[in-house]
Amino acid sequence: MTFALRRCWGQDLDTSTLYELLKLRVEVFVVEQACPYPELDGRDLQSQTRHFWLQEPTGDVISVLRLMEENPNGRKLFRIGRVCTKQSARGGGHATRLLQAALADVGEHPCHLNAQTYLVEMYSRHGFVVAGDEFTEDGIPHVPMLRARS
Repeated sequence: MTFALRRCWGQDLDTSTLYELLKLRVEVFVVEQACPYPELDGRDLQSQTRHFWLQEPTGDVISVLRLMEENPNGRKLFRIGRVCTKQSARGGGHATRLLQAALADVGEHPCHLNAQTYLVEMYSRHGFVVAGDEFTEDGIPHVPMLRARS
């Protein structure tokens, strides 16, 4: 089955699309991983936030990723987060497809993410390296990772 790759700036998301993205994230992170956390963090609709997702022909969202541009000290860098795939669709390379699309937007700029520890190898295949000690976030082990470019 072919899934359509979608990309949208946070400020341009329509209500029903935002709902579908949030619904999948809650389904995976809050329900499946039993991890209550502040999903509504105020960053989804910011002007420098981009959302990437894969959608079935029926319109169902099966995989999502959020890319945020940050400019500390006037230096452009990016942060990837909220990467997840519907349980029934895992193993099809969907997260990889979303990462490739997001990293095309990132270009040569540095990009950070906090990976669930069991996913370090997957992110490493995209040029990320562990950039700090393991920590627990919302009850789940994570490690900070960085993809630095010149």
